[in-house]
Amino acid sequence: LSRKLGAHESFDPAHPGTPSRLVDTLAAHGGADLVYELTGNPAALNLAIEACGFAGRIVVGSWYGQRQANINLGGKFHRARMKLISSQVSNLSPELTGRWNKARRLEVTWQWLRKIDPARFITRRFPLAQAGEAYRLLDEDPSEELQIVFTYTHEN
Repeated sequence: LSRKLGAHESFDPAHPGTPSRLVDTLAAHGGADLVYELTGNPAALNLAIEACGFAGRIVVGSWYGQRQANINLGGKFHRARMKLISSQVSNLSPELTGRWNKARRLEVTWQWLRKIDPARFITRRFPLAQAGEAYRLLDEDPSEELQIVFTYTHEN
């Protein structure tokens, strides 16, 4: 599905060879200009560094909590002049607050939602009373279900 939607490459996150395949694919093209590390898994931060290209940026989401990350800042990181950028969803970076007020952020969000049309990714809808069946489908054949949504009515 990701290729049908325009991705150049697609990787199965459950496959054990995916991290090295991803890094090798990106390295063949000079590395990524921008990498988002949003897993909160400290090991993924080093993978992000491996995947990033010269003068690239790595945006690190705030999912680490109290966990420590053993980051490899030797080798490629400094030579490639990478930037680590912290991201926190609860507030904006101060240098953006003057231009990106709440009204502007909401308008751009609605524009992108209309453009992307995330509803097209919903593969099935289930009444909440059938949650067990939905979870069974996800467990037995997750590749068939992209997004399951529970519907709520006053009877639920």
